[in-house]
Amino acid sequence: MEAGNSTESALLKYKEGLGVFTQKMPEFASKFNEFTQECFKAGALTQKEKQLIALGISLHAQDEYCIIYHIKGCLDQGCTEQEILEAVGVTAAFGGGAAMSQGVTLVQECISELNQMMQ
Repeated sequence: MEAGNSTESALLKYKEGLGVFTQKMPEFASKFNEFTQECFKAGALTQKEKQLIALGISLHAQDEYCIIYHIKGCLDQGCTEQEILEAVGVTAAFGGGAAMSQGVTLVQECISELNQMMQ
């Protein structure tokens, strides 16, 4: 997705889709909105910190709409570009770490077990 108009377009598309969904499922949409508002309230973590966490999860899940939404949330909460990019770095480390942890355990175990079965 390209920046600029594509970002605006994605936000508009999400808002329009949410509006239609809310008309069709008002009770569900209301409860979901209440739940997410509660989750993002400041508590032991600030709203800024919660937006950075949500951005990292969105990146790891590769959810473009959530990535855009939470980048906007980060900016709205006063995150700097450096803070956002550091969150990207942590997410990359997590994704790479997950691959590495499976590679040094499950992958090696499977190779060993499958090779034994093939003998």
